[in-house]
Amino acid sequence: MSAPLIALRGVSKTCRVGDATVDVLKDVDLDIEAGEFVAVIGPSGAGKSTLLHLLGCLDQPTRGSYRYRGREIAQLDVESLAQLRRETFGFVFQHYHLIGTASALENVELPSLYAGIARPERARRARALLSAFGLADRVEHRPTQLSGGQQQRVSIARALMNGGEVILADEPTGALDSQNGADIIATLRKLSERGHTIVLVTHDPAVAAHAQRVVEIRDGVITSDRRQHGRPVIPLDNAPMQPLASSSRPGASVQKVSEIGQAASMALRALLTNPFRSALTLLGIVIGVASVIAMMAVGDGARAAVLQRIASMGSNLMIVRPGAPNQRGANTAPTLTAEDAVEVAAHVHGVTAAIPEQYGNFTARRGDRDYQTTVNGTTPGFAPARQWTVARGTFFDAADEAHYATVAVLGVTVAHALFPDGRDPIGEYVLLDRVLFQVIGVMAKKGASQYGVDQDDVVLVPYTTASMRLTGKRALSAVTITVDDPTHIEDIEYAVMTLLIDRHKAVDFSVRDVAEIIATTREAQNTLTMMLGAIAAISLLVGGIGVMNIMLVTVTERTREIGVRVACGASRHHIRQQFMIESLAVSIVGGCCGVVLGLAGVASAGALGVPVEYAMAPIGIAVTCALATGLASGLFPAHKAASLDPVAALGAQ
Repeated sequence: MSAPLIALRGVSKTCRVGDATVDVLKDVDLDIEAGEFVAVIGPSGAGKSTLLHLLGCLDQPTRGSYRYRGREIAQLDVESLAQLRRETFGFVFQHYHLIGTASALENVELPSLYAGIARPERARRARALLSAFGLADRVEHRPTQLSGGQQQRVSIARALMNGGEVILADEPTGALDSQNGADIIATLRKLSERGHTIVLVTHDPAVAAHAQRVVEIRDGVITSDRRQHGRPVIPLDNAPMQPLASSSRPGASVQKVSEIGQAASMALRALLTNPFRSALTLLGIVIGVASVIAMMAVGDGARAAVLQRIASMGSNLMIVRPGAPNQRGANTAPTLTAEDAVEVAAHVHGVTAAIPEQYGNFTARRGDRDYQTTVNGTTPGFAPARQWTVARGTFFDAADEAHYATVAVLGVTVAHALFPDGRDPIGEYVLLDRVLFQVIGVMAKKGASQYGVDQDDVVLVPYTTASMRLTGKRALSAVTITVDDPTHIEDIEYAVMTLLIDRHKAVDFSVRDVAEIIATTREAQNTLTMMLGAIAAISLLVGGIGVMNIMLVTVTERTREIGVRVACGASRHHIRQQFMIESLAVSIVGGCCGVVLGLAGVASAGALGVPVEYAMAPIGIAVTCALATGLASGLFPAHKAASLDPVAALGAQ
């Protein structure tokens, strides 16, 4: 005699209830032949559903042996058990257990999705099954749009999707009225006549009367096993529904893409099911991504603006100031003289000009208007050295310097302060420390320096005039040196320092070139930009915590759905993948919205005059961080979902 399809020997199942242990099944011996229609009856709590879960590999016995077609189930790993469920068993539950966010067609397709069947083939078969059960016009309806009888027929179609060699029905008529219940029993009888093995759990003797064989169980023990009808002969042309052929399975890569696509579709649908909660979940990611983009754009814009201002001074400049290096303020010794500038220009190779500068704070007066400003006594070479043009009038020349001329060139800020009525300053007179100067020119607008100082708040006069009539000093505030080749600026700087040390017999000065200033400023601005990005990243982290929290809530809400997926053949890998993709979907949607919001914010800031700089790097960083956040946020919820006990999940409220 051939071995039975299902063979249980000495199977016991012990469950823990609080601190106590309960024997749900006790040394059960049971054989079920292929094609049998077996009804398992007994009162509530007798162990019927536990037996069904053991048969369907949703649970494992505490003791004993369960063999299917001679294979010992206890020797199969988790993935092999999942494969056996999806290729052999079909579950029909009392409360249908359909996925609420999926259509009837998608619910029926579910087992074949995990079996790796190509999408066109599984859609064709699902439609054929629904049509066979009179649901051809309901394929796109969701469970809430179907009656109880229709939902149960959908669940039977789902059980047959991968062949359904063994159909395990747990109180399939318990939630139906008498007419729909009779229809479901008739359907199960037809499936039995076609050769499907049916194991029906019920507490109703009238339902059990339709089975060929009735197994009664009480307190976990089989008390009777009787046959009611002879086993029908199955016609050759009326064989049980066969599994989909292996040719219907695409390659591994195509199968993976199909699984991910289906999971992504269901993830987006889950987002749309509860739009208000989804919006709140997305908000943290949206704000985080938008903050990263906006803050980095503003930071990069500020850096570019500052560097542009410094670069406008010219990359071929060196600035020599009095006082030893790192010395500042009142202790700075007046060590630089005009003769130093002359010697540098004359004896250092590569220097094209050495411009003396003598600063001082003075009150400029015109009529009844006083304005406190900076007066810079310099030479005619100042304007070209600083790449600063004259907007109106002229700059003073060598003759003005030689004759101590009382002429002045105003910065734009000073011109507006002394001539607010828009009167042309050229040819007018202003008082500087009670000395009358004639305005001969107005400089072009320069803007703020790298330190935020208004460079247009200045009055330029000949150095000789400033030294004799205003400051009464020979010492210089600085010497601006221009070189002919910026690539040799370090060698020229060394030569300047050597000459000045030889003249002063001490290092009582400091030399800085604009390239060094640019590098230092760039480093400082990069640090500032990174700080802004880090602050924005914190908001992204907070958003990720929000996503994790919502995903954990989602796992709790969809516990029964997880059990259904496992019953349909989903492995732990499939469950992890589903929830990881849903977490990533939240982050991707939030990231895209955040990019739009961030770019809009940057555009608004730019329209208000804030310096901004558009770049792909901040967008790429923000989106990458959003994806990483979604990945990290989904790990724990996905692991929790995959670790759920399928039996407990199916019984969740």
